[in-house]
Amino acid sequence: MAAKAAPLGVPKSGAISKGYNFASTWEQNAPLTEQQQAAIATLGHAVSERPFPVDLAQDRIGGKENALSISVKNTTNDDSDAVEAVLVNTNQFYKWFSDLESAMKSETEEKYHHYLNSLTDRIRTCDVILRQVMEKQRLIEFAEALRTKLNYFDELENITTIFYSPNMSVGNENFLPMLKRLDDCILFSESNPQYAESSVYLLKFRQLQSRALGMIRFHVVSVLKSASSQVQAAMRSSSGSNSAVSEGVEASFIYVRFEAAADELKPVLEEIESRSTRKEYTEILAECHRLYCEQRLSLIKNIVHQRISEFSKKEALPSLTRSGCGYLMQVCQLEHQLFHHFFPSSSDNVSSLASLIDPLSTYLYDTLRPRLVHETSLDFLCELVDILKVEVLGERLIQQRESLVGLRPTLERILADVHERLTFRARTHIRDEIGNYFPSNEDLEYPEKLEKTAVESAENTSAIKAS
Repeated sequence: MAAKAAPLGVPKSGAISKGYNFASTWEQNAPLTEQQQAAIATLGHAVSERPFPVDLAQDRIGGKENALSISVKNTTNDDSDAVEAVLVNTNQFYKWFSDLESAMKSETEEKYHHYLNSLTDRIRTCDVILRQVMEKQRLIEFAEALRTKLNYFDELENITTIFYSPNMSVGNENFLPMLKRLDDCILFSESNPQYAESSVYLLKFRQLQSRALGMIRFHVVSVLKSASSQVQAAMRSSSGSNSAVSEGVEASFIYVRFEAAADELKPVLEEIESRSTRKEYTEILAECHRLYCEQRLSLIKNIVHQRISEFSKKEALPSLTRSGCGYLMQVCQLEHQLFHHFFPSSSDNVSSLASLIDPLSTYLYDTLRPRLVHETSLDFLCELVDILKVEVLGERLIQQRESLVGLRPTLERILADVHERLTFRARTHIRDEIGNYFPSNEDLEYPEKLEKTAVESAENTSAIKAS
């Protein structure tokens, strides 16, 4: 059988193309003999006379070329029904095979399309759920933020109930936490004036704060007065006389007994100092400083005054200056240490102890000034300058600068008065002893006066050696 050209309807898939080429090559390389061709023709004639099935009657193809009958049974997966196909020639086989391959591909793709659609639906469902969860979380956060802000306004009733309770006092363990909460509410109301009735709540919060600060002031005054009373009672009973106590003003019990009051006041004072950046707490802290200085001054002013008066009665002006300044420095150092125990954060402020140190240093100034005004000795005045400038302001004040810095203004004032008095006496001396000097006859007896002085000096030397 001669090789024939490939039909135009042959599909171009790889497997089919290879099969078709193989069949064509086979026919070309294995030609049929005339006898074989005659046998095929006889078979074709016999087959052509056999009737076709009814379902293929209309598809009968005339001619006898390539009269090859193939019966193939194929089962598809669409509805599981058996489909019987009768292929008459190669072209129909290739068409059938192409359809079968397309059906298989379509069936495979349909499975993946179904999975893709299912996955897409589930992803879409998850996205909806995720958006709902995010919206729920946003609403929860919004509710929490709203609840947090509303808590500041809700605290008004709670704080009011606690502060007006008959059992509430500064020493109560709930007082300081409530004071801190009250400050937070005030700060929130000040920072958010746009909220409804914020100004009304702010006014009520400030009223509660004023009441709390008033309670603190009363508590500080009570504790300080109680400590002062205890110290004074101890001073009266220690030796039975004020003079004995005045000699021991630096005695430990005066400071130790008063220091015990700091343990009771320290928590509230530390709380006030930690908030001293706010105006109301700055004012109450300054008030506490003033109250403290008042109590300490009432306690030690008489003792300091009496001790300086004793120095004035017993000692000359230079010695009085040295002793008075040394004693006052000692008192100021002890007072600064005690003040630091009460107010550790604000003790470095010079003005904090001014109302205590200034009256004490004024006692010394008032004692020295009358004697300075009447002092005529240039030697004493020069010695005073040396004591004040070198010993007091130079050495001791530098060594203990923090605790004695409050004395510097008074000491410099005393030094200025000494300079003024020294200048006046020097001018007076120059005027009287030099400008108005008139030599006497005795002053002009030279060299007899020098010879007389030499003889007296020799006699004194001999007398000393003989003794």
